[in-house]
Amino acid sequence: MQIDNAMAQLKEQGYKFTAKRYDILSFLIKEARYVTAKEILEDLKDKHDGLSFDTIYRNLALFEASDLLEETELDGEKRFRIACSVDEHHHHLICLTCGKTEHIHHCPMDQKLISSKGFTVTGHKFEIYGYCPECVV
Repeated sequence: MQIDNAMAQLKEQGYKFTAKRYDILSFLIKEARYVTAKEILEDLKDKHDGLSFDTIYRNLALFEASDLLEETELDGEKRFRIACSVDEHHHHLICLTCGKTEHIHHCPMDQKLISSKGFTVTGHKFEIYGYCPECVV
């Protein structure tokens, strides 16, 4: 996703442009991996005096509600990444060390099995955790 598209999407939903929102989204786009709120704060604190975790988390919640963000939990800590721009259904491999992600284009969910249980699926998320080639060493 590009920053202009993300900001336009927020504007369409009635949210105003702020430099902090722009910079948080820019950081997420640049990193292209799962990051913590602390990493975002560390990167932006010199640029925005008084930037707090409250501001970071409020904006992350807004981005997630606007479908701009994906969230997962690694080592008991929430992590965030910019939403995939891939339109096809897919899942992720996630590195436990660096947060890097790779797409999995095969869905292991067996719809017939789930339907046979009488369960109506409205959505699902499948993540495989491990170590990328750079971090396995």
